[in-house]
Parts: sequence; C-alpha cells; structure tokens
Amino acid sequence: MGDTRRSVLRRSAGLIGVGAAGSLAGCAGAGGGSGAGGESGGSGSAAGIDSGYAMFFPLHDWTNRIVGDRATFTNPVDVGQLGHGWEPSGTLATDVAASDAFVYFDTPEFTWAQDVASTLESDYEGVAVIDGLDGLDDRLLAWDHGRESHDEEGSHDEEGSHDEEEDDHGHEEEDDHGHEGEIDPHVWVDPVLAKDVVDTIAAGLGEADPDNADHYAENAEAYNAELDEIDEAFASTVDAAERDVAVLAGHDSFQYLSERYGFEIHSPVGVSPQNEPSGSDIADTIAVVDENDIDVVLYDRFESPNLAETVVENSNATETVAVTPAGGSTREWNEAGYGYREQMLEVNVPAFGRALGAE
Repeated sequence: MGDTRRSVLRRSAGLIGVGAAGSLAGCAGAGGGSGAGGESGGSGSAAGIDSGYAMFFPLHDWTNRIVGDRATFTNPVDVGQLGHGWEPSGTLATDVAASDAFVYFDTPEFTWAQDVASTLESDYEGVAVIDGLDGLDDRLLAWDHGRESHDEEGSHDEEGSHDEEEDDHGHEEEDDHGHEGEIDPHVWVDPVLAKDVVDTIAAGLGEADPDNADHYAENAEAYNAELDEIDEAFASTVDAAERDVAVLAGHDSFQYLSERYGFEIHSPVGVSPQNEPSGSDIADTIAVVDENDIDVVLYDRFESPNLAETVVENSNATETVAVTPAGGSTREWNEAGYGYREQMLEVNVPAFGRALGAE
C-alpha cells in the first residue's frame, strides 16, 4: 500500500533532500500566510495570503478562481504535462516554503506533493497546507474499481481478503492522516466532487486568511455554479445517449465520471497508467466496439493515439476522438483561455457524447 503524509514524515523527516532542506532553512518564516488545522485541511497561523502553489492544473485553476485578485497561485507542473507521475525540480520545496500556501491532494499517487506537504507541516508553520481531498474518503474509488481483466494485478480476489481488509469503497483504513494509495485520485473529473474540493480549498484559505474568508467563500460559490453547468451538460448528454458504454483506448482517468452518470467505460489498459494492454485485452476491446456498434473510440489527449487507431483499424469504428483528463493543459488551450470548465465543456462533453451516440 502507499504511504500517507504522516507515515512518510515518520520514515524520513525532510524528504526533499539535505540540500533542499538547507535552502529551506533560510526561508523559514518567509511565507506570510497560514491556516489552522481542522476539517479544511489547513495548517499554520493566520497572517494573510499573497501567493501560493497549487499542485497541478485543476487545483491551480480552482484556487485562482477562489482567491480572485487577492493572491496569485502558481502551478509547478509544466504545460503539456500531468501532475500524476511528474517529478519536481530540486528547488520546488524552497519555492513553496517562501510562499503562503500549498494546495494539494494527500495521496501517494502524488508522492512528490506529499513530500513537500510533509516538510512544510514539519518545519514551516507559516505556510498553509490544504488537502483538497479532505472529507472525501467515503467517496473515493479504488484503482481496480469496475475492472475485471486486470484482477491479477491487484490479486485481492485470489486470497479472498479484499472485502475483509478494505471498506466498501475499496480503500484501506487511513493512517493518522491522509488517503491510502489504492484509491483512484482522479476525483477532479467529477464536477460534483469538484465542488466539494473547491469548498474545502476555500475553507482552508479562509482559515489561513480570515480577513478574506468571505471573499473566498463567495468566489467558491460563484465558481461552483459553473461546475453545476458541467454536471448538467454531462447528465443531459448521457440521458440522450444511444448506448451506455464508451471505449477509451488508454488508461481510464474517468471512472468517477462514469460512476456519477451511470455509463461504462471499457479500457484495454485499466485505470492505472502503469498497466500495459495484452493482445487479449485489445481483442476484447475490438469485440466491445463491434458488439455495441461504436463509431468513435476515445483516447487521452496526453497519451499517444496509436492504441485507439489500432482499435479503429481492426474494428467497425470509424474515428478516434481525444478526451482530456483535465489534469494538465496545452499551449493551444492556454492561448484559447481554456480552464478546467472549458476543457470539460468544450472537449469532454462532446467527445463522450459522440462515443455514447448522443449526437
């Protein structure tokens, strides 16, 4: 199982490296903002927020919408890359420690962010640390949720211990603080869960910066109305669909979306990006395409379309269409002003609509 932030901290205080820790020492107290611990996941003492870091694209977009003109948050992940599987430079911890807040997801699927958060909580009380997943544990899905062709990788069923060791959402009991590594972290693709994350961020910022707490809460409420638009668009699209299965030829970042709106995503890869499809997995996918008269095969915009093209070439499907896991952005999307809302409404809603036959 993966480590929570607390267990990481116990195992190796510092975690960022001796050199980085030395640099951080010179920045102690440099961060002007902070927050009290509690349900919102913040930590530190109230002193206001002028700048901060948000772990990756969706958290960065949401946090900047929440703070408005009161502060500026930086996304450390380069354009064209996703926060999942990304590795930071050696100076990131120093940079974050010199700011006022760090917004992240406390899950081992983003170990680098856990490492930064552990160091901040241990040594830099002046920086607010806000876990966007706080309070969502009973709604987090397991990596292997809905997958049968990759059961051998998890090996839970072989010993019959899966149900005994894990709760009914497929993830183990938490350690002192945090979320276990068997969960699928892609909660941001579900606009309903996204609203909860936005509220958590706003509450954490409000604890760190009480003078602007009402401002953050009002901005969060306004932004959540935009997330309602995404929810309504997906719901109406699925309601109009001819079929309840879509094929995604890539790793499935969308099981929260399919769970929310009641359709199936068939993927030869599964939910973990470490999985590699076998020949039988690809053959099964081709069969699903043909049996369900699927015309459009989806692929992840941040992955190669080769697998989707292979499925199309060997099935009755006629086209590949890109979707976005909304975990990163591209230069083209940035130039067009696409935030999370635009990626979901302009890319994902029509793509899933075509894949499900809702045109």
